[in-house]
Amino acid sequence: MATIELTAANFTDHVEEDDILLVDFWASWCGPCRQFAPIYEAASEKHPDITFGSVNTEEQQELAGAFRVTSIPTLMVFREQVLIYAQPGALPEQALEQVIEAVRKLDMDDVRRQLKESQG
Repeated sequence: MATIELTAANFTDHVEEDDILLVDFWASWCGPCRQFAPIYEAASEKHPDITFGSVNTEEQQELAGAFRVTSIPTLMVFREQVLIYAQPGALPEQALEQVIEAVRKLDMDDVRRQLKESQG
């Protein structure tokens, strides 16, 4: 699956409907973003069962602000509507694959239990 453009209008729908959603916050003027883009696109082709989205921070400033994105590129990963990863910086291919595999292996029942415990 190719990378899809995420906007304020469709972001929540994808978080709610996609089992695993990777989000790349980027801008056209950002050198590291341009370096990461082909790695991210290749991963989207390699993992067609995962949704890969990108947020242009110049066009979607409110969305970037809502997630407190202060450095780009920033990669976020949602699984079953839970934000489980958020890290600034361009990842090399192998590191991105490691993140994807770790996300796949998560026990989401355990994640939800830990979240519930930490919240009160």
